[in-house]
Amino acid sequence: MFDFFTAVLEYPFLQYALLACLLASLGCGVMGTWVVVKRISFLSGGIAHTVLAGMGVAYFFQASPIVGAVIAALLTAILIGWIKLRWRQDEDVLIAAFWSVGMAIGILFISRTPGYNTDLMSYLFGNILLVTGKHLILMAILDAVIIVTVFLFYRQFLAATFDEEFARLRGINVEAYYILLLCMIALTIVLLIQIVGLILVMALLILPAASAVQFSSSIPRMMVIAVVLSTLITSIGLLLSYQPDLPSGATIIVVAGLVYFVAIVSKQLGKAR
Repeated sequence: MFDFFTAVLEYPFLQYALLACLLASLGCGVMGTWVVVKRISFLSGGIAHTVLAGMGVAYFFQASPIVGAVIAALLTAILIGWIKLRWRQDEDVLIAAFWSVGMAIGILFISRTPGYNTDLMSYLFGNILLVTGKHLILMAILDAVIIVTVFLFYRQFLAATFDEEFARLRGINVEAYYILLLCMIALTIVLLIQIVGLILVMALLILPAASAVQFSSSIPRMMVIAVVLSTLITSIGLLLSYQPDLPSGATIIVVAGLVYFVAIVSKQLGKAR
């Protein structure tokens, strides 16, 4: 443990990693709360796995995979929201369709890309130690977009989440704000990819917020608790993975799972008293 703290003071890549933990936790805590209270975790998983299509296409055309991820995530969020609301299709079928087809498209384009790219593997499975200054700037921009959007449209998101009929009577365009909410979730998914990778991103988006739900019923408080828990989870996961050279993304998710387990047990014990 002391080796880790010594290394943080010495190596910039660890300093970048800890900053990435903080930046990712901001978006994760804020949007993860909406995912949990709206109960759209599997929809978020569908968006996350469709991102592979954008990355695969970007790699094939020698473009930035993160730009491809942003485009794919936003397009998927808009399409899923539009088809669900306008064409009244079952959400679970839509999720399965986008999830599987998106990954298939990504695999096809990756298979046609010459060579083996280790950067792509870091996006799939996460490698927080490869975070650069450019990644941090992009993460900060995405955080700013997410937080400003939630601040500006908090009441509309709240109404659309808990009472759609009342929101419609008040003249709120529920469909538009639902799709906007999905777009913010999509950006959060891109934000978290560098930390835990595409495969594990849904767990980090949901578990800190699900843990926060056990301690508060207020949305703002849940967001604050989720941000704090996410920061602790990612930082502790990074610390535990450093010395034995374990995969950082997987270690972070295990820590998140343990925190969630402790949270639900603590709530049940509190009820028992």
